[in-house]
Amino acid sequence: MESSQPQQQQQPQQQGPKKRGRKPKPKDEKEQQQQQQSAGKTKEGRKSQQPSVDEKYTQWKSLVPVLYDWLANHNLVWPSLSCRWGPQLEQATYKNRQRLYLSEQANGSVPNTLVIANCEVVKPRVAAAEHISQFNEEARSPFVKKYKTLIHPGEVNRIRELPQNSKIVATHTDSPDVLIWDVEAQPNRHAVLGATHSRPDLILTGHQDNAEFALAMCPTEPYVISGGKDKSVVLWSIQDHISGGSIIKQNKPGEGNDKAVEGPSVGPRGIFCGHEDTVEDVAFSPSSAQEFCSVGDDSCLILWDARVGTSPAVKVEKAHDADLHCVDWNRHDDNLILTGSADNTVRLFDRRNLTSNGVGSPIYKFEGHKAAVLCVQWSPDKSSVFGSSAEDGLLNIWDYDKVGKKVDRPSKSPSTPAGLFFQHAGHRDKVVDFHWNASDPWTIVSVSDDCETTGGGGTLQIWRMSDLIYRPEEEVLAELEKFKSHVISCAGKP
Repeated sequence: MESSQPQQQQQPQQQGPKKRGRKPKPKDEKEQQQQQQSAGKTKEGRKSQQPSVDEKYTQWKSLVPVLYDWLANHNLVWPSLSCRWGPQLEQATYKNRQRLYLSEQANGSVPNTLVIANCEVVKPRVAAAEHISQFNEEARSPFVKKYKTLIHPGEVNRIRELPQNSKIVATHTDSPDVLIWDVEAQPNRHAVLGATHSRPDLILTGHQDNAEFALAMCPTEPYVISGGKDKSVVLWSIQDHISGGSIIKQNKPGEGNDKAVEGPSVGPRGIFCGHEDTVEDVAFSPSSAQEFCSVGDDSCLILWDARVGTSPAVKVEKAHDADLHCVDWNRHDDNLILTGSADNTVRLFDRRNLTSNGVGSPIYKFEGHKAAVLCVQWSPDKSSVFGSSAEDGLLNIWDYDKVGKKVDRPSKSPSTPAGLFFQHAGHRDKVVDFHWNASDPWTIVSVSDDCETTGGGGTLQIWRMSDLIYRPEEEVLAELEKFKSHVISCAGKP
């Protein structure tokens, strides 16, 4: 595949099997036939059929006032493959204003863009239950307003913000390079056909083939890692290119090359080889800038330590039964690593005991998805909680602490997977990305590639489950008792 060139943008973005999480045409046709057959059988008589996507969505929407403290639905003109929270800008009585980064994958009629938006995040226990359920699927949310547009050279597959300064973001496109943007300093652009690309502030070089998805920023130092089709993991430092929170604009001596007109380039600090197929995701250790991990289509999870060389520190063969799509390292406990795979499972590994007889030995397998898992992420607020999203259109929230604990509730379905305590079913197609909000506990932004259900675009949702769902049971019961006694005392007054 060519490096990010304009002709790539002219391909239809929804149909080809190129993208992880996008279904090829034959499968879509099969599904349509199955849905038609299912609808026909329902008319003929009551038979035990799986509910359709629309039926599931209708059922979910009716439960929104009960399940959520707040929910904003934002219909996108174009599909999006990545969404991330940026810095909090302003705090007010009932809501906070925060940056939001997302991508728009156009079809060639207009250029691909990186969008910087302002989001009004409603505070807990402020939104009225009836209001949050009354959204129009085809409309833009009043809570999300576009602030700035960057015309991206190629489609945006992945966005990651720099923890030391979240105004600086990295993006992956269909090329070997990683692009670094100072989003506040970048000029706002008008996305019209034929417009020139925005110029990246830095270009990170070192991959020998396209690097599309695997991208991470270090929590402790301004380091970046990436993985790609060349089966390698590449590490960069951008320390020398950041001053006062902005990117230094000039080339350093000896670093200029034929891409200098596009922005200064930075060579790798290290290239790490050990995978036998495409590297799909990478993550830094929360406690060390020299340690990181990667997963790939070779079904391997590899731990790396830059202090001891560029070969794997630990290689976990057959970490899953299929390609691995995603990985995340627990920021509260650096022994715990999550992986998600095309085998529909999420697996939890302890770095102190990763393998048994050379094969991956997870401490638990979470089996709640019915299709390939595309994204996993630990909660920033509670060490045992994480989310996983998949091609089945669901975003599951899990609590590892609940695994193995018997809960004597006759109402609880026996088929509910252990550890699963919330299921966000507001998307009607594959949930390609999500991000916990570190500034607003339990608030999540998620995006789906709803190319069929919303007329070609995507759906961005910002939501916070009701705190009655995740708070300790004794707290909730105590609050209900208080409420009950308040109602009784009010009823007793003349």
